[in-house]
Amino acid sequence: MSTPQFSVADIRKTFLDFFAAKGHTVVASSPLVPGNDPTLMFTNSGMVQFKDVFLGTDKRSYVRAASVQACLRAGGKHNDLENVGYTARHHTFFEMLGNWSFGDYFKRESLTWAWELLTQVYKLPADKLWATVYIEDDEAYDIWTKEIGLPPERVVRIGDNKGGRYQSDNFWMMADTGPCGPCSEIFYDHGPHIAGGPPGSPEADGDRYIEIWNNVFMQFDMQPDGSVKRLPAPCVDTGMGLERLAAILQHVHSNYEIDIFDQLIRAAARETGCQDLANNSLRVIADHIRATAFLVSDGVIPSNEGRGYVQRRIVRRAIRHGYKLGRKTPFFHKLVPDLVKLMGEAYPNLASQAKRITEVLKAEEERFFETLENGMEILDAALGGGAQVLRAATQGSVQDLHAVFQSLEEALFFGFQAPRHLWFPAGFVGRCLPRAGPLCGRGWLSCRHGKAESPSPRCWQIQNGPRPGVHWRGQHLCGL
Repeated sequence: MSTPQFSVADIRKTFLDFFAAKGHTVVASSPLVPGNDPTLMFTNSGMVQFKDVFLGTDKRSYVRAASVQACLRAGGKHNDLENVGYTARHHTFFEMLGNWSFGDYFKRESLTWAWELLTQVYKLPADKLWATVYIEDDEAYDIWTKEIGLPPERVVRIGDNKGGRYQSDNFWMMADTGPCGPCSEIFYDHGPHIAGGPPGSPEADGDRYIEIWNNVFMQFDMQPDGSVKRLPAPCVDTGMGLERLAAILQHVHSNYEIDIFDQLIRAAARETGCQDLANNSLRVIADHIRATAFLVSDGVIPSNEGRGYVQRRIVRRAIRHGYKLGRKTPFFHKLVPDLVKLMGEAYPNLASQAKRITEVLKAEEERFFETLENGMEILDAALGGGAQVLRAATQGSVQDLHAVFQSLEEALFFGFQAPRHLWFPAGFVGRCLPRAGPLCGRGWLSCRHGKAESPSPRCWQIQNGPRPGVHWRGQHLCGL
């Protein structure tokens, strides 16, 4: 990879320096665990730490702010886990560049500064940039076309395209009621060699035109009856994905090709022995070391509940992809020094907790591999004599099997039914234990009747799991 004009570290610093020069207070990234919002599992945008300010229940000593926020989308409503490693832009952990005005400046400054930063500082070609505005936001449209000078054909008005009044890609609402307003998104055109159409077109879902920056103008208060009232002090909330911007500035199409991922992927290749740097499993591992390390630094330890359960899923998904690459011993924790070298300066808490992060991840890996070894021995023994019925002889063996399948993506479907009766995906057994092939069709194997059957396609069943009496219903947790 050629040396980029802007490294990820350069992009962070340049953004904060630019807005500091415009009178903004630079605010540190808040933890991934929100301290002021019990409705969120994780911090998923830069505005989370300012939510109380927008709601009027908190006031800061400043009216202009800028930050680079660590974000996570791997649980609850905002969940990108299934796509991570297999698309150009999905991540569990990502960084959001943002600037805010709390009743100070509004649309004109927000849009003109965005344009200045992108075209004069980051030097993006102006003819590659498009913008969208809410269909009724004539003020933003005029700023783009008459003041900034963006050609009208590259400023797209987006209406209520989600089934109701103010239900639009370009109208942002914090909740069903409360602060809301139109937004203006800035897109970058990657060129005609990539499929996709401009925003608002039938082909907009393609990868050619990529949104890089959203400017939200909170100027209304949504009422219970669906009407809006003007806020006495309109605010600005903007967000720009650091990884997406880095891909553009470093002249690559996929986020996984930018400098920070290039180095993490190489580190993952070093630890797994995989020579194919384009392997999707390396991308998964590189993404997941960021998410899991930052979660540990913010106090989230792998467990079977809540945030800890999401953390465990991410860790074990990374380990599983290392297992696919042939790494059958702990390796994931060895990437922590590489991550700290790349991000420790920007996030001092990550650097100061490097030893603890390494220890936590190593312990989880060791637990996983011990469970995997025990469980596979049970499966191997059960299938060794050609038996078509798997019977768990003890409570402990059921626990082992439960944990094994919990750890592997092909079997992340859970449920409980009859005592000591197990469902598990036949195809998985066929891949893990080739001599079980004759038993493995397309359905699920069951110990209950001694033959392959088909229960609900989204559920495999274990009785007397590690937490007796707790019933987990079938749920697709993450994809392959």
